[in-house]
Amino acid sequence: MKGLVLSGGKGTRLRPFTYTGAKQLVPIANKPVLFYVLEDLVEAGITDIGVVVGDTHEQIRAAVGDGSRFGAQITYIQQDQPLGLAHAVRIARDFLQDDPFVMFLGDNLIRDGIVPYVDEFLQGGMNSLIILKEVDNPRDFGIPEIRNGRVVKLVEKPKEPWTNLAVIGIYLFDRHIHEAVAAVQPSFRGEMEITDAIQYLIDHQYQVEARQLEGHWTDTGKMDDMLSANRWVLELMPHRIEGMVDETSVVKGNVVLESGVTVINSVVHGPAIIGKGTRIEHSTIGPFTSIDAACVIRNSIIQHSIVMEECRIDTGGKRIEQSIIGRSVEVSPTAIPPAYQLVLGDHSRAGIP
Repeated sequence: MKGLVLSGGKGTRLRPFTYTGAKQLVPIANKPVLFYVLEDLVEAGITDIGVVVGDTHEQIRAAVGDGSRFGAQITYIQQDQPLGLAHAVRIARDFLQDDPFVMFLGDNLIRDGIVPYVDEFLQGGMNSLIILKEVDNPRDFGIPEIRNGRVVKLVEKPKEPWTNLAVIGIYLFDRHIHEAVAAVQPSFRGEMEITDAIQYLIDHQYQVEARQLEGHWTDTGKMDDMLSANRWVLELMPHRIEGMVDETSVVKGNVVLESGVTVINSVVHGPAIIGKGTRIEHSTIGPFTSIDAACVIRNSIIQHSIVMEECRIDTGGKRIEQSIIGRSVEVSPTAIPPAYQLVLGDHSRAGIP
């Protein structure tokens, strides 16, 4: 079985971060979302993986490489324009051949992996298996109608959804999907919709089934979703201290301090992770906070936030919360309010009054 990971797209919902970087490389608990996807595939025994890339292909290639760090072999498939998920399957035809495959959106994050779905699909009897999850906004998703375990209808973004069970970004297909995507025409959005291809399978009497995902799932395409994913991933991380904590500092709860971390006269409340080479001085970090590598944090309180690598932050003792701070950002004090909520893109500078 093969894997097909979609890592193109503009990432407009994650601007300003995606002005300078691929949305699939935005870190959750100091690891790019795309890496979790690749690890899920490998855990399920899928090591031959195609990665569909777009404008940010150089960044994706540099981060993922040949896949050996994940125990996989990566084939890159260039998609010149984001013309839809079915189009991605079409241009991946030479890579996929007639093998069954998992298609996984590169900005989707799930807690419990895909092993049971892959195992069931490989037992045979299905031409497609789609993964569903209860959502708060079903109008924004593809919604299935299910009878006796089979999907009999699939509608993209219905105005009046009949269920809050929605199709998320994980699909399993056999070779018949290629017949379907060949027949699909662009939608009103100008994209070849995978929901139309799945409906083709249904209409032509192919076996399409659905399973509900019970564990955590997050589409990390928006700021609030990123912070939510960061929280639940941090909760799952095992306690690990590799850095140096001086005698005036306190580390509480489930905390990861990676190699080269220095904590001086500070408190780190778990769950939290501090990346390699970062220095924390006279600060309180956490809970539910990830600080990436090579940062310097001084005189600051940072809670429920994501801080990317190589940042320099000094708030003069004030608090940052519910914030995402991009790479190589500088924050320095000037004077007053008790808390700040920040969304800062890469290489930003902010003066705090």
